Amino acid sequence: MKHRRMSRKRATLAGSAVVALVAAGFTFQSANASDDVPQFAAKTLSAGAAGKLADSLNRDLGPDAAGSYYDTTAKTLVVNVVDEAGAEQVRQAGARARIVENSLAELKSARQTLTDRATIPGTSWAVDPVTNKVKVTADSTVDGAAWKKLSAVVGGLGGKAELSKTKGEFKPLIAGGDAIFGSGSRCSLGFNVVKDGEPYFLTAGHCTESVTSWSDSQGGAEIGANEGSSFPENDYGLVKYTSDTEHPSEVNLYDGSTRAITRAGDATVGQAVTRSGSTTQVHDGEVTGLDATVNYGNGDIVNGLIETTVCAEPGDSGGALFAGDTALGLTSGGSGDCSSGGTTFFQPVPEALAAYGAEIG
Repeated sequence: MKHRRMSRKRATLAGSAVVALVAAGFTFQSANASDDVPQFAAKTLSAGAAGKLADSLNRDLGPDAAGSYYDTTAKTLVVNVVDEAGAEQVRQAGARARIVENSLAELKSARQTLTDRATIPGTSWAVDPVTNKVKVTADSTVDGAAWKKLSAVVGGLGGKAELSKTKGEFKPLIAGGDAIFGSGSRCSLGFNVVKDGEPYFLTAGHCTESVTSWSDSQGGAEIGANEGSSFPENDYGLVKYTSDTEHPSEVNLYDGSTRAITRAGDATVGQAVTRSGSTTQVHDGEVTGLDATVNYGNGDIVNGLIETTVCAEPGDSGGALFAGDTALGLTSGGSGDCSSGGTTFFQPVPEALAAYGAEIG
């Protein structure tokens, strides 16, 4: 077969999302933070550097940690803490400190309560460091007794959680990066990777659960076969190339160019990100939550996802979420579309790489 360049993933939702988040953060801070402390100059950081500093501070702060996010306007890391001692530690490290009410441990406990008492199809939850609460979202299918039950559980959590409704329905975005086809379905290739010196690619696990052999055109010759698949709970799959197809480490930008991908990394709340996928091509947005739990309407539950404002549609599943040259996520599912907007969730790439012993190549 001809050599074909295989790339990846999934349009701008509200471009004001980060501005809104930051505004929300300032409003929340004025209500809950101690403002009569000296302000230390915070370091100007890239989103990647902010993420690394956040990881380090979260480890050092221990029980005083309460989440963090990247302020894209000031290009600084904002770190939530529960007391002044923690705030001083944050300032000395070069980040901006906010004293808030809920620790990460308390928010984790609230998430567990939701898991135990409100695992309802069509719902999701993730810690929102800007509001210092667990953000609980119900899609359009949650009504009647289910809505009443969810509202009661969230209400019982007091100031640790807040509930909202979203249009559309939470669902994996398979309709069937570059398009990949199999068994009448279409998904999107995520990232090309290398395992034991051999070429593979990552895509969504809900794609590899239903398809075992893939081509780069409808009804075309096989280019790859499944090596591994994990769905639900996770949403990643590994496909081994079985043909002489080119497999550069880059993402299709659908304008005649590509973006080189050199590494994988963890997303940071507030970070600007881009998605490429075979249905809606390239769209931008922001990270709004991490370690999200999504109860898809078909009963499948996936944990540990990246929550974003990037739009996506069926067929974008498996496509690449990235920032610069860094691979961040694989498109899992969400609500809405690229006309009206919505919320889209992504499987973190580092977790998938670790599961399979693969690396960006």
